[in-house]
Amino acid sequence: MKEKWLICPFCQSKTRLKILENTVLENFPLFCPKCRHEAIIDVKQFTISIIKEPDAKTQSR
Repeated sequence: MKEKWLICPFCQSKTRLKILENTVLENFPLFCPKCRHEAIIDVKQFTISIIKEPDAKTQSR
C-alpha cells in the first residue's frame, strides 16, 4: 500500500501524520506545527478538501 505525509493546505509542509491510500477522514481537525494553522479537513484517496477554518480566538490579558 502507498502512504504519504499529510500536507498542510496553508504552508505546504509535512504535518506529523501519514495516511494510506485507503484512508478516509471526515471532519478531521488538522494542526500544522510549522505555521500553527488549524483547519477541519476531509481526506479521501490522498485528496484533501478544507471544510472550514476555525474562528480566531480572542487573547486574554
